[in-house]
Amino acid sequence: MIQTIAAAVIWGLVLCLLPGVRRRSDHSILAAAVTIATALTLNIDPVYVAGDAVLGGRNVLDLCSNTLMVVGIYFLSRAILHAADPSESPATPDRFGLTVLGLVVVALMMTFSLIDAPRTSTSFMLDYGGQWIAAVYSAVQFVYIGVVVGVTGYTCFRFRGDMSRPYFRIAFTLIGVGCALAVVVVLAVLGMDIFHLLGDLDSMRALSVVYDGAVIGAMTFLCAGLALPPVARRFARRSEAKTESVLVSGLTEVWEKTTGTRTEVRLDSGASNADQRDSARWRLHRMLVETQDALLVDPALGKLLSNRDVQVLARAEEYLAARQRVDPHRRLGDIERRTAIRGRHGRRTSGDATSPARPQAQPPA
Repeated sequence: MIQTIAAAVIWGLVLCLLPGVRRRSDHSILAAAVTIATALTLNIDPVYVAGDAVLGGRNVLDLCSNTLMVVGIYFLSRAILHAADPSESPATPDRFGLTVLGLVVVALMMTFSLIDAPRTSTSFMLDYGGQWIAAVYSAVQFVYIGVVVGVTGYTCFRFRGDMSRPYFRIAFTLIGVGCALAVVVVLAVLGMDIFHLLGDLDSMRALSVVYDGAVIGAMTFLCAGLALPPVARRFARRSEAKTESVLVSGLTEVWEKTTGTRTEVRLDSGASNADQRDSARWRLHRMLVETQDALLVDPALGKLLSNRDVQVLARAEEYLAARQRVDPHRRLGDIERRTAIRGRHGRRTSGDATSPARPQAQPPA
């Protein structure tokens, strides 16, 4: 039952991550979640019995699921560490981490091959954990997991205060708590293995209660923390899209007044070529930049603007500046390419590049 609940929780995380798969360039968390969910699913009794029968009925599926678990935990930790600490680059190969992971997988295979487990068992360690080599097999997996999640949890608590958005701070707190509970799971497993070797079955069963509660808690907190940012971003994007549509509507009249007689400052490519996910923001940024260009080229156009128009311009500028402060590293590709194209056509004056308002209107994608 515990494996079923844990698998269901992390498959729920996968469902939360799927809607944003096209938008994200880094799918490491999704891949890690699918790997861990698969490992947990293979340990569900009916799935385990059927799968192990296909593999020969000698508990090879236990080795497969444990291998998937350590691989998934490694890549999940790597993704979380990168999100928490910007100095952790996902493009840089983690040779040390991959080497340790490889040694752990080899150790799992070697120790498993020495365990006398001739029949399929849905409670592998309960049936065969009395063998010292089975305890080593379990310890290799869980000591590795304990170290990895311990480092990950520490990093989450260390960097949570540096997050710019509140939901990121909450998410890293939840992940840190989940990692702490995962360490409790590890300690409970190691304790159960030792008590099993000593023949103290009562103590082993008492620790199993701690194990069951800690597993559910760890998976719940981890999945909640990992699911919160993408879900919150989707809600935030919807809210921003509504705000941007209102700002575009208000700025259109100002844009027409200033660029109507100065069409040379208008971009050749329309908003239809921009990414449809950000079309409203693209139009807002484009119209603001073109309005500023027109006013820079012909300051007399400022006399056409009413106090309300000036306020509309200020609100649009403040909105884009705020978006850039919140997400300073988001890509600027489309607007930069179109600005460069316009520059090559000689349609900008030398003064445009020095417009003081321009940096405030960077369009995060």
